[in-house]
Amino acid sequence: MKSRGLDVSTNVVLNYMSFFNEAFLTSAVGRYDIHGKKLLESTGKTYFGDVGLRNYNVGGEHQTDIEKVIENVVYHHLLHFGYTVTVGQLRAGEIDFVCTRPNQRIYVQVAWIINSDATSNREFGALQAISDAYLRHPHAALCQS
Repeated sequence: MKSRGLDVSTNVVLNYMSFFNEAFLTSAVGRYDIHGKKLLESTGKTYFGDVGLRNYNVGGEHQTDIEKVIENVVYHHLLHFGYTVTVGQLRAGEIDFVCTRPNQRIYVQVAWIINSDATSNREFGALQAISDAYLRHPHAALCQS
């Protein structure tokens, strides 16, 4: 809101965010400390219930933030399949999603294009830093568009 020149207090923003969550317009997703195996109290991420609302609210060029749109869609896809979804926190980075069901945990990274070693190292390096990550799982797949 500050980028739009609006002077709004933190409490007002938090109140509106809670209203949006209660109306199912957005979902607040907590952060999970992967190494400590606990939910963190710090702020997580917010995903829109409808990508169209997100695009309208954000405005601007959607080509520059396509990864955010895809991440939003993947979040809802994981919920559809019955996962409890959090954002993974590592000392050296972030895992987009830590997804759990009874007796199952998977880690998901979302990327639009992996066209450099730096991007590949950022996306897959975070997964390799997890001691229980199974990168060679039979259902693991790399999808390209």
